[in-house]
Amino acid sequence: MKNSKALIVLAFIAIYVIWGSTYLFNKIAVTELPPFFLASIRFFIAGILMILLAIISKQNLSISKKQLSNSVIASFFFLIYGNGVFVWALRYVDSGFGALVASTQPLFVLFLLRLIDRKPLQKKSIIGVCLGMLGMYILVSQKELTTSEGSLLGIFMMLTCVLSWSYGSVFVSKADLPKSFIVSTGYQMLAAGFVLSIISLSINEQWSSPLTWSTNIQLSMFLLIFFGGVIAFSAFNYLLKVVSPEKVSTSAYVNPVIALFMGWYFLDEVFTIQSIIASVILLTGVYFITSRKRK
Repeated sequence: MKNSKALIVLAFIAIYVIWGSTYLFNKIAVTELPPFFLASIRFFIAGILMILLAIISKQNLSISKKQLSNSVIASFFFLIYGNGVFVWALRYVDSGFGALVASTQPLFVLFLLRLIDRKPLQKKSIIGVCLGMLGMYILVSQKELTTSEGSLLGIFMMLTCVLSWSYGSVFVSKADLPKSFIVSTGYQMLAAGFVLSIISLSINEQWSSPLTWSTNIQLSMFLLIFFGGVIAFSAFNYLLKVVSPEKVSTSAYVNPVIALFMGWYFLDEVFTIQSIIASVILLTGVYFITSRKRK
């Protein structure tokens, strides 16, 4: 039991800190690499590593047709659309700002659970939703954004990615998937790598050898694959099976803090007073949602 609690704590640290840093690494990588090519390479390599890890640890790789189908569906919501399109949108939006948009995930999860499970909204949830919507409005209504080419499109697409990721969280918590979260993650990543590579080729993205990438891009890709992919995504899938999806979504108000700091420190991203006010209101709303009592 102690080991189980320790594993849960470590898994939360992984999705809090590591995923908070992936916004920075994706932003760096997408400045030089086409977004879908970047995502396909990242997930395909990470998927192979996950399957190798499963083989080394002697886990059962067998998968039923239903489990394979569910793995592909989960891969679409999480990785193909949820992450692939989000990385594309980072070309138009700062990494810290993107993390704040992603922090709306608990609001989406709450609405989806209300629609799917007919769960009634509690007072804390209603307060959280109102604060979240207010914070989001203040965040996206800045003149700097409305006059910046492509930024509004980037924000809109990011919100659709958050919706996709949120539905994926609810779907995985109920779906029939391989018992091993390592095997499940591996299949999801391989599916994403395959589909994203087809998308990349179909829109004529330019592919290049890792040997031609700059050192910063090579390092970013390494960190995205091993830490953001193998470690953090495994932790995410594990947590979805042992705790509620609402609790897992609490990473949404820790990730932006990490991402904002790293974006400011490493990329000199500007953080306006309006953004600070909006982020405080938005993250307070997320706190109300995730700290409510479960019935």
